[in-house]
Amino acid sequence: MYRILFFVFGLLLLSACGQNSEKSEEAPAEEKEILPDAIADSIFGFPKDSFILNEGTIREGEFLSNILTRYGVSYLTIDKVARAARPVFDVRYLQEGKPYYVLRNSDSVACCFIYQPNAVEYVVYDFSDPDSVLVYEEEKEVERVERKIAGVINSSLYETMQDIGVNALLALKLADIYAWSIDFYRIQKGDRFKVIFEEKFVDGKSVGIGDIKAAVFYHRDEPFYAFYFDDSTAAGYYDENGISVRKAFLKSPVKFSTLTSRYSLRRYHPILKRVKAHLGTDYAAPYGTPILSTGDGVVIAASYTRGNGNYVKIRHNSTYTTQYLHMKRFARGIRPGKAVKQGDVIGYVGSTGLATGPHVCYRFWKNGRQVDPLREKFPPSKPLPEEKKAAFESLKDKYMKALDEIKWPDNWNNQVAIN
Repeated sequence: MYRILFFVFGLLLLSACGQNSEKSEEAPAEEKEILPDAIADSIFGFPKDSFILNEGTIREGEFLSNILTRYGVSYLTIDKVARAARPVFDVRYLQEGKPYYVLRNSDSVACCFIYQPNAVEYVVYDFSDPDSVLVYEEEKEVERVERKIAGVINSSLYETMQDIGVNALLALKLADIYAWSIDFYRIQKGDRFKVIFEEKFVDGKSVGIGDIKAAVFYHRDEPFYAFYFDDSTAAGYYDENGISVRKAFLKSPVKFSTLTSRYSLRRYHPILKRVKAHLGTDYAAPYGTPILSTGDGVVIAASYTRGNGNYVKIRHNSTYTTQYLHMKRFARGIRPGKAVKQGDVIGYVGSTGLATGPHVCYRFWKNGRQVDPLREKFPPSKPLPEEKKAAFESLKDKYMKALDEIKWPDNWNNQVAIN
């Protein structure tokens, strides 16, 4: 019992040394009372007329005990709150900079503490009855608003989204959808896209991107369609012919890096200073960038050689094998015999072995012979079952029409039209 009390209140007792122990801490300047007119009919599920609301931000080195003692909450009650919270959201994990709220009753007595780790989720520590403390997690109501945009690439997809104020997470979601069909390191100025997606709002503020409903990306003037179809058994993105956009292999083992050297039978080696075959594809990226398995398979090697540095080799089936060189380190659990899924992190970008800087050399075998993966045409996943096609065609026709109605921007120089 005493060990728990010392743990919870140790910092408080140290800070109170030399002061009157009965005197509560003064509230920090950033902690303030919210006036009733600024509160909606309810907040966090509590009716506005039944409490006085104070808000603040977790400060560096601040514990729950520091906050609640400012409102006269006893050590015994704080201990009960800490104990009750452990299975739900341990009070030791309150993060600096995150908002919190203190609810006081009509007698100005604190009865509830609410911690908000992100824009949607919040944790309620209800000690209105000290003999029966309640701790539970809830979520705020999220409003989903459908948006339609069209854009033209001038630099990169990510920068295009940033430049015109659209949440850059949309670029990441598009990259995930098209990871099997478009190499985003090779997109060109003038490539263009249309997207129908959901944006999520909480309390009138944007908190992120929801589902992408439909998209078309014109890469080298070739359209790539993606329609989200979910009938509880076939959820995923499909092209205009009802074929899954997921293929056997990702286009690249790292996201948003730079292709620096292609597969070549004659390349001048920057370290060995002679011309020799380079049977891999190099992607430069910052140290520590996650390296992804480009397909499902089994790790057959996770080792080190003088030339390759730290490397992982994966057998995907009787036809295909891939290898990833110059890693800084392997991901946890990566060892021979480990089964991996497409997109799993298998290691992190480094410059071990014969490497002039941080990058991953991606090597690809087909029927025992190294080939250029950028020139390979991989088979798609299975098409939709026949009995699902009618429902998909109806959904596709709806969104195909909606995509056609989206207007391209008037200025095609790195601009997005928001419809």
